[in-house]
This record gives sequence, C-alpha cells and structure tokens, in this order.
Amino acid sequence: MGCGWLGLPLAELLVKNDFDVAGTTTSPEKLPMLAARNIQPFLLDLSQSEFSADQLAFLDQETLVVNIPPKRNSGNSYSQQIGKLSELLRHSPVKNVLFVSSTSVYKPSDEIITENSALDEENARELIAAEQLISAPENPWQTTILRFAGLFGPGRQPGRFLAGKTDLPDPNSPVNLIHLTDCVQLILEIIAQEKWGETFNACADTHPSRKEFYEAAAKAAGLVVPVFAAENQPAGKVKLISNQKLKAALNYNFRFPDLILALVQE
Repeated sequence: MGCGWLGLPLAELLVKNDFDVAGTTTSPEKLPMLAARNIQPFLLDLSQSEFSADQLAFLDQETLVVNIPPKRNSGNSYSQQIGKLSELLRHSPVKNVLFVSSTSVYKPSDEIITENSALDEENARELIAAEQLISAPENPWQTTILRFAGLFGPGRQPGRFLAGKTDLPDPNSPVNLIHLTDCVQLILEIIAQEKWGETFNACADTHPSRKEFYEAAAKAAGLVVPVFAAENQPAGKVKLISNQKLKAALNYNFRFPDLILALVQE
C-alpha cells in the first residue's frame, strides 16, 4: 500500500524475488506504470469515505506492507486513516502486516535509543496512535512495526537538505539515516524470514555528527557547504538510534553501513 519513492522499488524487488505483488497509488496516471512492472495496480486512497469492491480486492492477499506517510489536508487524521484500514482488514484474508513507521516516535535522550525507549507522546501522537491501532493484540493478523530513520538515496541527496545555510544548530548531534537500498532489502528479509509480531529500528551503523555529515554531503553533491553554530543541544535533546535488535534478528549486514562512505558509493 503506497507505491511511491520507497514503495515502488520495494514492489519491484518483490516481483524480482518471485512474489505476486499488488500495489496502490492515489494517482490514476501511475496505474499503467505499475502494470508495466508486473505490479497489479489499484487506485486507493484512505482519505476516501467509501471503497468499491474492485478497490477492496487489493486486500485479497496474505501479507500487506503499509507504506503511506501522513497526508496533509486529507480531511481526517492519519490515525483515523489507519483505523479505517484496520476495519477493512478485519474483513480480509490478510495474515501479516508490515507497518512502515519512523524513529520520530521516540523522545530525544542522552542514552542510546532502542525499541524499548520512551515515546514522544506530545510530538508524535498521530504516528504512535496509528502504530497502536494496526498492531493491537486483538487484531486477527500479526503486525511488525519497522521504524526507519531518515531516508536517503536516489532522488533524495542529503547534501541538498542544508546546503548553503548558515548558523545551523547542533553541530555535534548524531545523524540517524538509512539508504533506500537497505530499506527495501530489510522489508524483503522480514517477509522472507517471517519475522512477525516485532518492532524494529532501522538505521545505518554509523552516526557521524551533523556537522561532519552535512559538510561531506554538500561537498559530494557539489553544493555550498553549510555553516554550523558553535554550540550544541544540551544533554537529553538528541537521538542516537540502535539497529542492533534488527541486525541480530535478521542476521543482516547493511549495504550502506557507513553514512560518510555512502555519499560517494551511491
């Protein structure tokens, strides 16, 4: 569900690995493109008030990957949309759900953040509520929550994010990012290894400082190097995400483990 920047290459990888794949889009013009890639196309938007039988046929699957970010100006909240999806799933044969979430659910901390760390109920309320709805213990399916750090890769060069800016805060705060290649490979591994009923953090192995990483990213992209302020956030106001549970559970080695090297390897 959701064949965008992440979902489309994921669907293509699943097809390549001999899965029968259906995919949704909210753009009618993308339907022929999906079909041409051997992805059964469906036009589906959870902000709709009603769904046709043809649309709901999308859920006639065993495994569902939910990869739809919160949508602005949809008329209802993100958690309401996921709640609506959960109701639809109760009348479907879906047995396993992989819900793509974000490490933004965690509170900043001066300790390494694991899957058991405190959640930011104030600033990530909608995403946390969505996670809870799709993974509620009474649901007749198993859910794995995959919390990605910041995403980068083709079409999302991190050098563009801060290029040319000045007086940027938090020069020494750790960076938490993950490359698109690892994102789609990790989802494939979770499905193939049937790791259901889990919560995983997903980010690269290294955590360079913001100053080191974004200066290097701008140089790699041939852009103006950003300038950081001298001071850093006080203790307890940063995040350093651990990927150790994920790596151990899947026996996974990252394709882009080093964020600085990834800037020139991509």
